Amino acid sequence: MASKQKAGCGCANIPIAFVLVLLGLGYWGSRQIGLQSLTHSLVNRLPSSIAETLPWTEEDSNVLANGSSVATSATKPPEPSQPSSPSFSTDTSPEPAPPSQADPPQATDPSPPVTVAAKDTASPWKQKQIRGIYLSRYQVTNNASEKMIRDRVRYYRDQGVNTIIHGVWGNGCTMYKSDVMQQTFGLQSCPNEFQEPWLDWLIDEAHKQGMEVHAYFEKGIKLDENSPIFDQAIQQRWIIPGIDKTYPGVDHYVLDVENPEMATFFKQALAEFVTKYPEIDAVQWDDYLGYHDELPGQVDRTAQLTEFVTQLKDGMKAANPNVSFDLCHHNPYWGKRYFAADWENWGVDRAFIQVYNDDNFEKELPYVEQYGGVSIADNQLHRLEVLINNPKVKNVLVFPAEGKPEEAAKAVKAAVK
Repeated sequence: MASKQKAGCGCANIPIAFVLVLLGLGYWGSRQIGLQSLTHSLVNRLPSSIAETLPWTEEDSNVLANGSSVATSATKPPEPSQPSSPSFSTDTSPEPAPPSQADPPQATDPSPPVTVAAKDTASPWKQKQIRGIYLSRYQVTNNASEKMIRDRVRYYRDQGVNTIIHGVWGNGCTMYKSDVMQQTFGLQSCPNEFQEPWLDWLIDEAHKQGMEVHAYFEKGIKLDENSPIFDQAIQQRWIIPGIDKTYPGVDHYVLDVENPEMATFFKQALAEFVTKYPEIDAVQWDDYLGYHDELPGQVDRTAQLTEFVTQLKDGMKAANPNVSFDLCHHNPYWGKRYFAADWENWGVDRAFIQVYNDDNFEKELPYVEQYGGVSIADNQLHRLEVLINNPKVKNVLVFPAEGKPEEAAKAVKAAVK
Protein backbone atom coordinates (compact mmCIF):
# COMPACT_ATOMS: atom_id res chain seq x y z
CA MET A 1 0.00 0.00 0.00
CA ALA A 2 1.41 3.30 -1.02
CA SER A 3 2.31 5.76 1.77
CA LYS A 4 0.14 8.93 2.17
CA GLN A 5 1.52 12.28 1.12
CA LYS A 6 1.13 15.27 3.46
CA ALA A 7 -1.50 17.73 2.27
CA GLY A 8 -0.18 21.20 1.32
CA CYS A 9 0.56 23.61 -1.44
CA GLY A 10 4.11 22.48 -2.00
CA CYS A 11 5.49 26.00 -1.27
CA ALA A 12 8.50 24.45 0.40
CA ASN A 13 9.63 23.19 -3.01
CA ILE A 14 9.70 26.74 -4.50
CA PRO A 15 13.27 27.99 -4.75
CA ILE A 16 14.15 30.68 -2.17
CA ALA A 17 15.70 32.87 -4.87
CA PHE A 18 12.41 33.02 -6.75
CA VAL A 19 10.54 34.01 -3.55
CA LEU A 20 13.03 36.79 -2.90
CA VAL A 21 12.64 38.15 -6.42
CA LEU A 22 8.83 38.22 -6.15
CA LEU A 23 8.86 39.89 -2.73
CA GLY A 24 11.43 42.45 -3.84
CA LEU A 25 9.40 43.43 -6.87
CA GLY A 26 6.21 43.55 -4.83
CA TYR A 27 7.84 45.75 -2.20
CA TRP A 28 9.18 48.16 -4.84
CA GLY A 29 5.76 48.45 -6.45
CA SER A 30 3.97 48.97 -3.16
CA ARG A 31 6.20 51.95 -2.32
CA GLN A 32 5.32 53.54 -5.64
CA ILE A 33 1.55 53.41 -5.02
CA GLY A 34 1.55 54.14 -1.27
CA LEU A 35 0.91 50.54 0.00
CA GLN A 36 3.95 50.34 2.21
CA SER A 37 1.91 49.47 5.28
CA LEU A 38 0.40 46.47 3.42
CA THR A 39 3.85 45.22 2.49
CA HIS A 40 5.00 45.49 6.10
CA SER A 41 1.96 43.47 7.17
CA LEU A 42 2.73 40.71 4.68
CA VAL A 43 6.41 40.63 5.48
CA ASN A 44 5.73 40.33 9.19
CA ARG A 45 4.12 36.98 8.40
CA LEU A 46 7.27 35.64 6.72
CA PRO A 47 9.88 33.53 8.46
CA SER A 48 12.60 35.79 9.86
CA SER A 49 15.23 33.98 7.75
CA ILE A 50 13.48 35.23 4.60
CA ALA A 51 12.43 38.65 5.81
CA GLU A 52 15.96 39.55 6.86
CA THR A 53 17.23 39.05 3.33
CA LEU A 54 14.85 41.64 1.79
CA PRO A 55 16.27 45.03 0.63
CA TRP A 56 15.00 47.23 3.52
CA THR A 57 16.02 50.85 4.02
CA GLU A 58 17.09 51.97 7.48
CA GLU A 59 13.62 53.46 8.06
CA ASP A 60 11.97 50.22 6.94
CA SER A 61 14.14 48.18 9.29
CA ASN A 62 12.97 50.30 12.21
CA VAL A 63 9.36 49.83 11.18
CA LEU A 64 9.84 46.06 10.92
CA ALA A 65 11.53 45.97 14.29
CA ASN A 66 8.97 48.14 16.10
CA GLY A 67 5.88 46.82 14.40
CA SER A 68 4.49 50.35 13.74
CA SER A 69 4.50 52.85 10.88
CA VAL A 70 5.49 56.59 10.74
CA ALA A 71 4.24 59.33 8.48
CA THR A 72 6.30 59.87 5.38
CA SER A 73 6.76 63.12 3.51
CA ALA A 74 4.11 61.95 1.03
CA THR A 75 1.44 61.58 3.72
CA LYS A 76 2.42 64.43 6.13
CA PRO A 77 -0.42 66.97 6.47
CA PRO A 78 0.38 70.43 5.10
CA GLU A 79 1.43 73.16 7.50
CA PRO A 80 -1.39 75.67 8.14
CA SER A 81 -0.87 78.89 6.23
CA GLN A 82 -0.11 82.08 8.12
CA PRO A 83 -2.98 84.55 8.56
CA SER A 84 -2.87 87.01 5.69
CA SER A 85 -1.69 90.53 6.43
CA PRO A 86 -4.32 93.22 6.34
CA SER A 87 -4.32 94.57 2.80
CA PHE A 88 -5.08 98.19 2.22
CA SER A 89 -4.00 100.51 -0.49
CA THR A 90 -0.92 102.52 0.29
CA ASP A 91 -0.77 103.81 -3.27
CA THR A 92 -1.50 107.48 -3.73
CA SER A 93 -2.56 106.98 -7.35
CA PRO A 94 -6.17 107.87 -8.26
CA GLU A 95 -7.28 104.25 -8.52
CA PRO A 96 -6.41 102.12 -5.48
CA ALA A 97 -5.83 98.48 -6.44
CA PRO A 98 -8.82 96.21 -5.79
CA PRO A 99 -8.36 94.04 -2.68
CA SER A 100 -7.92 90.88 -4.79
CA GLN A 101 -4.85 92.39 -6.44
CA ALA A 102 -3.35 94.31 -3.54
CA ASP A 103 -0.14 92.99 -2.02
CA PRO A 104 0.32 92.95 1.75
CA PRO A 105 2.44 95.89 2.93
CA GLN A 106 6.15 95.13 2.92
CA ALA A 107 8.52 95.76 5.81
CA THR A 108 9.99 98.74 3.99
CA ASP A 109 6.57 100.27 3.25
CA PRO A 110 6.20 103.60 5.06
CA SER A 111 2.50 103.04 5.60
CA PRO A 112 1.42 101.94 9.09
CA PRO A 113 1.36 98.29 10.04
CA VAL A 114 -2.10 97.29 11.16
CA THR A 115 -2.28 94.72 13.93
CA VAL A 116 -5.54 92.92 14.50
CA ALA A 117 -6.57 90.06 16.70
CA ALA A 118 -5.77 86.54 15.44
CA LYS A 119 -8.36 85.03 13.16
CA ASP A 120 -10.73 82.32 14.28
CA THR A 121 -10.69 79.92 11.33
CA ALA A 122 -13.90 78.30 12.57
CA SER A 123 -15.97 81.44 11.94
CA PRO A 124 -16.22 83.46 8.71
CA TRP A 125 -17.16 86.49 10.80
CA LYS A 126 -14.03 86.19 12.91
CA GLN A 127 -11.94 86.02 9.73
CA LYS A 128 -12.82 89.61 8.83
CA GLN A 129 -9.81 91.85 9.36
CA ILE A 130 -11.85 94.62 10.99
CA ARG A 131 -15.09 93.99 12.90
CA GLY A 132 -15.80 97.46 14.16
CA ILE A 133 -18.36 99.34 16.22
CA TYR A 134 -18.77 103.11 16.43
CA LEU A 135 -18.86 104.82 19.82
CA SER A 136 -19.82 108.47 20.04
CA ARG A 137 -17.58 110.91 21.87
CA TYR A 138 -20.39 111.26 24.42
CA GLN A 139 -19.64 107.73 25.67
CA VAL A 140 -16.86 109.19 27.85
CA THR A 141 -18.78 112.18 29.23
CA ASN A 142 -19.97 112.49 32.81
CA ASN A 143 -16.46 111.57 33.93
CA ALA A 144 -16.58 107.93 32.87
CA SER A 145 -14.23 106.04 35.18
CA GLU A 146 -11.22 103.96 34.26
CA LYS A 147 -13.01 100.80 35.39
CA MET A 148 -16.04 101.65 33.27
CA ILE A 149 -13.90 102.21 30.17
CA ARG A 150 -11.83 99.04 30.61
CA ASP A 151 -14.93 96.95 31.33
CA ARG A 152 -16.53 98.41 28.22
CA VAL A 153 -13.61 97.30 26.05
CA ARG A 154 -13.84 93.75 27.39
CA TYR A 155 -17.58 93.74 26.78
CA TYR A 156 -17.11 94.56 23.10
CA ARG A 157 -14.40 91.92 22.84
CA ASP A 158 -16.88 89.35 24.17
CA GLN A 159 -19.36 90.41 21.48
CA GLY A 160 -16.84 89.56 18.75
CA VAL A 161 -15.75 93.14 18.06
CA ASN A 162 -12.04 93.67 17.40
CA THR A 163 -12.03 97.41 16.59
CA ILE A 164 -13.55 100.35 18.45
CA ILE A 165 -14.04 103.50 16.37
CA HIS A 166 -14.37 106.13 19.08
CA GLY A 167 -15.27 109.79 18.69
CA VAL A 168 -12.51 112.20 19.73
CA TRP A 169 -13.68 115.32 17.89
CA GLY A 170 -17.01 116.72 16.90
CA ASN A 171 -18.98 119.91 16.40
CA GLY A 172 -15.83 121.99 16.29
CA CYS A 173 -14.04 120.84 19.44
CA THR A 174 -11.82 118.08 20.83
CA MET A 175 -12.75 115.50 23.47
CA TYR A 176 -9.25 115.75 24.90
CA LYS A 177 -7.14 118.68 26.05
CA SER A 178 -5.52 120.35 23.07
CA ASP A 179 -2.95 123.12 23.05
CA VAL A 180 -3.82 123.84 19.42
CA MET A 181 -7.46 124.25 20.37
CA GLN A 182 -6.48 126.60 23.18
CA GLN A 183 -4.28 128.74 20.94
CA THR A 184 -6.90 129.01 18.17
CA PHE A 185 -10.21 129.28 20.05
CA GLY A 186 -9.25 130.02 23.64
CA LEU A 187 -10.60 126.74 25.04
CA GLN A 188 -8.79 123.45 25.61
CA SER A 189 -11.57 121.07 24.63
CA CYS A 190 -15.28 120.52 24.37
CA PRO A 191 -17.11 121.72 27.49
CA ASN A 192 -18.24 118.17 28.36
CA GLU A 193 -16.98 116.58 31.55
CA PHE A 194 -14.49 113.78 30.94
CA GLN A 195 -11.38 112.40 32.60
CA GLU A 196 -8.23 113.40 30.75
CA PRO A 197 -6.68 109.87 30.57
CA TRP A 198 -9.84 108.27 29.13
CA LEU A 199 -8.32 107.61 25.72
CA ASP A 200 -5.09 106.26 27.21
CA TRP A 201 -7.14 103.76 29.23
CA LEU A 202 -9.16 102.80 26.18
CA ILE A 203 -6.11 102.22 23.96
CA ASP A 204 -4.22 100.34 26.66
CA GLU A 205 -7.06 97.94 27.43
CA ALA A 206 -7.90 97.39 23.78
CA HIS A 207 -4.33 96.46 22.93
CA LYS A 208 -4.22 94.09 25.90
CA GLN A 209 -7.30 92.37 24.45
CA GLY A 210 -5.82 92.14 20.94
CA MET A 211 -8.10 94.91 19.66
CA GLU A 212 -7.59 98.24 17.90
CA VAL A 213 -8.79 101.77 18.58
CA HIS A 214 -9.53 104.12 15.70
CA ALA A 215 -10.04 107.80 16.50
CA TYR A 216 -13.24 109.04 14.91
CA PHE A 217 -13.30 112.69 13.86
CA GLU A 218 -17.07 113.05 13.91
CA LYS A 219 -18.65 115.79 11.84
CA GLY A 220 -15.31 116.57 10.20
CA ILE A 221 -15.30 120.19 9.03
CA LYS A 222 -18.95 120.85 9.90
CA LEU A 223 -20.67 122.19 13.00
CA ASP A 224 -24.06 123.42 14.16
CA GLU A 225 -25.23 126.38 16.23
CA ASN A 226 -24.55 124.49 19.47
CA SER A 227 -20.81 124.34 18.79
CA PRO A 228 -18.70 126.17 21.37
CA ILE A 229 -16.80 127.84 18.51
CA PHE A 230 -19.81 128.79 16.39
CA ASP A 231 -19.98 132.49 17.30
CA GLN A 232 -16.24 132.93 16.92
CA ALA A 233 -16.21 131.14 13.58
CA ILE A 234 -18.98 133.43 12.31
CA GLN A 235 -17.18 136.51 13.57
CA GLN A 236 -13.86 135.49 12.01
CA ARG A 237 -15.60 134.54 8.75
CA TRP A 238 -14.27 131.00 8.99
CA ILE A 239 -17.57 129.58 7.73
CA ILE A 240 -18.66 129.21 4.13
CA PRO A 241 -21.86 131.21 3.47
CA GLY A 242 -25.03 129.16 3.46
CA ILE A 243 -26.49 126.23 5.35
CA ASP A 244 -25.58 122.61 4.67
CA LYS A 245 -28.83 120.63 4.68
CA THR A 246 -27.35 117.25 3.84
CA TYR A 247 -29.31 115.65 6.67
CA PRO A 248 -32.91 116.70 7.33
CA GLY A 249 -33.61 118.27 10.70
CA VAL A 250 -30.06 119.50 11.34
CA ASP A 251 -28.63 122.69 9.90
CA HIS A 252 -24.88 122.45 9.54
CA TYR A 253 -22.30 125.08 8.72
CA VAL A 254 -19.06 124.26 6.93
CA LEU A 255 -15.72 125.54 8.15
CA ASP A 256 -13.81 127.06 5.26
CA VAL A 257 -10.61 125.01 4.95
CA GLU A 258 -9.55 127.22 2.05
CA ASN A 259 -9.02 129.84 4.71
CA PRO A 260 -5.34 129.56 5.75
CA GLU A 261 -6.17 129.91 9.47
CA MET A 262 -8.73 127.11 9.37
CA ALA A 263 -6.51 124.86 7.27
CA THR A 264 -3.60 125.41 9.64
CA PHE A 265 -5.79 124.67 12.66
CA PHE A 266 -6.91 121.29 11.35
CA LYS A 267 -3.45 120.25 10.20
CA GLN A 268 -1.85 121.21 13.52
CA ALA A 269 -4.65 119.64 15.55
CA LEU A 270 -4.35 116.28 13.78
CA ALA A 271 -0.56 116.22 14.04
CA GLU A 272 -0.88 117.09 17.73
CA PHE A 273 -3.37 114.27 18.28
CA VAL A 274 -1.23 111.47 16.81
CA THR A 275 1.74 112.80 18.79
CA LYS A 276 -0.24 112.98 22.04
CA TYR A 277 -1.58 109.46 21.47
CA PRO A 278 1.23 107.67 19.61
CA GLU A 279 -0.32 104.21 20.12
CA ILE A 280 -3.59 105.03 18.36
CA ASP A 281 -4.05 102.61 15.46
CA ALA A 282 -5.90 104.83 13.01
CA VAL A 283 -7.83 108.04 12.55
CA GLN A 284 -11.06 108.02 10.59
CA TRP A 285 -12.95 110.80 8.86
CA ASP A 286 -16.38 110.47 7.30
CA ASP A 287 -18.70 112.16 4.81
CA TYR A 288 -18.64 115.34 6.89
CA LEU A 289 -15.27 115.84 5.25
CA GLY A 290 -16.94 117.34 2.22
CA TYR A 291 -19.24 120.10 0.93
CA HIS A 292 -22.88 119.75 0.03
CA ASP A 293 -23.62 120.53 -3.59
CA GLU A 294 -26.58 122.75 -2.66
CA LEU A 295 -24.50 125.37 -0.86
CA PRO A 296 -25.09 128.84 -2.36
CA GLY A 297 -23.16 129.82 -5.45
CA GLN A 298 -22.68 126.37 -6.93
CA VAL A 299 -18.93 126.72 -6.40
CA ASP A 300 -16.80 123.72 -7.35
CA ARG A 301 -14.45 123.20 -4.39
CA THR A 302 -13.27 119.72 -5.38
CA ALA A 303 -9.64 120.60 -6.14
CA GLN A 304 -9.29 122.76 -3.04
CA LEU A 305 -10.68 120.03 -0.78
CA THR A 306 -8.30 117.46 -2.32
CA GLU A 307 -5.35 119.76 -1.69
CA PHE A 308 -6.43 120.32 1.92
CA VAL A 309 -6.96 116.62 2.74
CA THR A 310 -3.68 115.65 1.09
CA GLN A 311 -1.82 118.17 3.25
CA LEU A 312 -3.79 117.05 6.32
CA LYS A 313 -2.79 113.42 5.76
CA ASP A 314 0.83 114.25 4.93
CA GLY A 315 1.16 116.31 8.10
CA MET A 316 -0.20 113.46 10.19
CA LYS A 317 2.17 110.96 8.60
CA ALA A 318 5.12 113.26 9.26
CA ALA A 319 4.14 113.44 12.94
CA ASN A 320 3.43 109.71 13.30
CA PRO A 321 3.84 107.44 10.26
CA ASN A 322 2.48 104.43 12.18
CA VAL A 323 -1.11 105.70 12.16
CA SER A 324 -3.51 104.73 9.37
CA PHE A 325 -5.46 107.54 7.69
CA ASP A 326 -8.91 106.10 6.99
CA LEU A 327 -12.12 107.34 5.45
CA CYS A 328 -15.75 106.23 5.70
CA HIS A 329 -17.60 108.02 2.91
CA HIS A 330 -20.10 107.67 0.12
CA ASN A 331 -19.03 105.70 -2.93
CA PRO A 332 -16.51 107.64 -5.03
CA TYR A 333 -19.05 108.70 -7.65
CA TRP A 334 -21.50 110.12 -5.12
CA GLY A 335 -18.70 111.61 -3.03
CA LYS A 336 -17.29 113.59 -5.90
CA ARG A 337 -20.61 114.45 -7.54
CA TYR A 338 -22.49 115.68 -4.47
CA PHE A 339 -19.85 116.48 -1.83
CA ALA A 340 -16.81 117.69 -3.83
CA ALA A 341 -15.01 114.76 -2.22
CA ASP A 342 -12.75 113.24 -4.88
CA TRP A 343 -11.43 110.88 -2.25
CA GLU A 344 -9.90 108.44 -4.71
CA ASN A 345 -7.25 111.14 -5.13
CA TRP A 346 -6.72 111.67 -1.42
CA GLY A 347 -4.40 108.70 -0.98
CA VAL A 348 -6.19 107.31 2.07
CA ASP A 349 -4.95 104.10 3.63
CA ARG A 350 -8.36 102.43 3.90
CA ALA A 351 -11.80 103.31 2.58
CA PHE A 352 -15.12 102.09 3.96
CA ILE A 353 -18.24 102.62 1.85
CA GLN A 354 -21.27 103.95 3.71
CA VAL A 355 -24.34 101.92 2.82
CA TYR A 356 -26.88 103.32 5.26
CA ASN A 357 -29.58 103.53 2.58
CA ASP A 358 -30.66 99.91 2.49
CA ASP A 359 -32.57 100.36 -0.76
CA ASN A 360 -29.24 100.93 -2.53
CA PHE A 361 -27.43 97.99 -0.94
CA GLU A 362 -27.15 95.85 -4.08
CA LYS A 363 -25.96 98.80 -6.17
CA GLU A 364 -23.36 99.76 -3.57
CA LEU A 365 -21.98 96.24 -3.18
CA PRO A 366 -19.53 96.45 -6.14
CA TYR A 367 -17.94 99.52 -4.52
CA VAL A 368 -17.76 97.69 -1.21
CA GLU A 369 -16.01 94.77 -2.89
CA GLN A 370 -13.57 97.04 -4.71
CA TYR A 371 -12.43 98.83 -1.57
CA GLY A 372 -12.93 95.94 0.82
CA GLY A 373 -14.77 97.84 3.54
CA VAL A 374 -18.34 98.73 4.44
CA SER A 375 -20.25 100.54 7.16
CA ILE A 376 -23.88 99.62 7.81
CA ALA A 377 -26.33 100.67 10.52
CA ASP A 378 -27.54 98.34 13.23
CA ASN A 379 -30.97 98.24 11.58
CA GLN A 380 -29.36 96.52 8.59
CA LEU A 381 -28.00 93.44 10.32
CA HIS A 382 -29.96 91.23 7.93
CA ARG A 383 -27.22 92.18 5.44
CA LEU A 384 -24.48 90.63 7.56
CA GLU A 385 -24.78 87.15 6.08
CA VAL A 386 -24.07 88.40 2.56
CA LEU A 387 -21.15 90.53 3.75
CA ILE A 388 -19.65 87.82 5.96
CA ASN A 389 -19.71 85.21 3.20
CA ASN A 390 -18.19 87.55 0.62
CA PRO A 391 -14.38 87.10 0.68
CA LYS A 392 -13.90 90.46 -1.05
CA VAL A 393 -15.38 92.27 1.95
CA LYS A 394 -12.48 92.43 4.38
CA ASN A 395 -13.82 94.95 6.89
CA VAL A 396 -17.30 95.47 8.35
CA LEU A 397 -18.25 98.42 10.57
CA VAL A 398 -21.56 98.83 12.39
CA PHE A 399 -23.01 102.24 13.22
CA PRO A 400 -25.55 102.31 16.09
CA ALA A 401 -28.33 104.37 14.51
CA GLU A 402 -30.12 104.79 17.83
CA GLY A 403 -26.96 105.70 19.74
CA LYS A 404 -26.88 102.43 21.71
CA PRO A 405 -23.60 100.68 20.83
CA GLU A 406 -23.86 98.05 23.58
CA GLU A 407 -27.18 96.82 22.21
CA ALA A 408 -25.90 97.04 18.66
CA ALA A 409 -22.84 94.89 19.43
CA LYS A 410 -25.00 92.33 21.22
CA ALA A 411 -27.35 92.17 18.24
CA VAL A 412 -24.39 91.64 15.90
CA LYS A 413 -23.19 88.71 17.99
CA ALA A 414 -26.63 87.15 17.88
CA ALA A 415 -26.90 87.72 14.12
CA VAL A 416 -23.63 85.98 13.24
CA LYS A 417 -24.19 82.82 15.30
